Amino acid sequence: MPRVERDSLGEMELPDSVYYGVQTARALVNFPVSGIREHPAFIRSYVEIKKAAAQANMQLGKLDRDKGEAILKAAEELLSGGLSDQFPVDVFQAGAGTSFNMNVNEVLANRALELMGKAKGDYESLNPNDHVNMSQSTNDTFPTAAHLAVLILSEPLLKSLHDLSECFSSKGEEFRNIPKTGRTHLMDATPLTLGDEFRAYAAALRRSAVRIAQRRDDLLELPIGGTATGTGVNAPPGYMETVVGFLSANLKMAFRCAQDSFEMLQSRSHLAAFSGSLRECAQELIRIANDLRLLGSGPTSGFSEIVLPAVQPGSSIMPGKVNPVMAECLDMVCFQVIGNDTAVSLAAQAGQLELNVMTPVMIHNIVTSMELFNHFLPVFRKRCVEDIRANEEKCRSYLERNPSLATLLNPRIGYLNAAKIAKESYEKGIPVPELAIVKGILTREEAEEMFSPRNIVGKRKRE
Repeated sequence: MPRVERDSLGEMELPDSVYYGVQTARALVNFPVSGIREHPAFIRSYVEIKKAAAQANMQLGKLDRDKGEAILKAAEELLSGGLSDQFPVDVFQAGAGTSFNMNVNEVLANRALELMGKAKGDYESLNPNDHVNMSQSTNDTFPTAAHLAVLILSEPLLKSLHDLSECFSSKGEEFRNIPKTGRTHLMDATPLTLGDEFRAYAAALRRSAVRIAQRRDDLLELPIGGTATGTGVNAPPGYMETVVGFLSANLKMAFRCAQDSFEMLQSRSHLAAFSGSLRECAQELIRIANDLRLLGSGPTSGFSEIVLPAVQPGSSIMPGKVNPVMAECLDMVCFQVIGNDTAVSLAAQAGQLELNVMTPVMIHNIVTSMELFNHFLPVFRKRCVEDIRANEEKCRSYLERNPSLATLLNPRIGYLNAAKIAKESYEKGIPVPELAIVKGILTREEAEEMFSPRNIVGKRKRE
């Protein structure tokens, strides 16, 4: 049998099997946009807020204990995975996220009513607004849930970056004694080792992870308690500190009250900065992926200094062709992350007066970016980086013909004379060391020392 629920706009009929209520049903009619529902981490975060709010309201004597305990039991069921199909609101929804806040309120209220032996929709006994949403507003709970969701998803992301960085470091160690031609402006430059290049990739990823961790920690400051406009209206004295304390204890995180609750409702700079750190990471990953594609290009007409693992045939028409598909996929993942950050940036500047109502699209894009990284970075490490091999013969052949080796002659004959040697070496195809011997600039013994692999890649300590 269907049940009838009422809100301030009137009545709606709902199937009695569903736990959401009239405001969720209106959202389903109003926002059939993408078919994408909120991420499980965001749902969990919202339920954690409702749980902590019930605990705080009971402790402060505002919420009847029987009702509060029923809400807590319902919340625990949801946190254990129950009723996960009862959150159908599209990620593109009413500004500020009121539709989803009410979705959570209604599901918790109706399950709590069942636990109390009442019928779904008996909101005089326990009400989604008056009891589950007590001392709260969408305006402070939605951004708080956004912070929590990012914090939850950041641990696997940081682990994936750490593991990928360590993998590049291992390759750097493996390739540490393979000298090769350096390239600046895509032109031949003074030598380094293949290990130097790979260790630099590892360092770039470590730096990106540090930035992400810093921006993540900024999200420990929570807007909760500001209610509608930052004043804390309808919340009892001490509520902000109490609810933040319960969230910290429940999630085992060191949350902080907002330094300025008005600013925390007006501004989404914390979320935008975190998204920006994901963009910065994506930019580094694109650069690294493209380097791998260049270094592995060929096998006969490209650089071919490394061999990327063959994971699938590369062409439907050219037999035997193998493409750098894992690096190509990483590029596309990162392009999407950068696009997501563009949406976040536009939403961050769209706030007006006491509230930025664009938080729903911000958290959707941030969570999407994090999940893209969480899904693919471990695969990229395992299916690509771990099995990269060096083509030592190709590295050596390029190095022997590199006219930039003339740079090492600068201290002895000066820049202009060394430039003449470099030009003649290129034009005649005579290696720089041999040309220096022929011209009497160096003895053979001096040339062997000056252009030894140990000397040409520099004397800097390689850890």
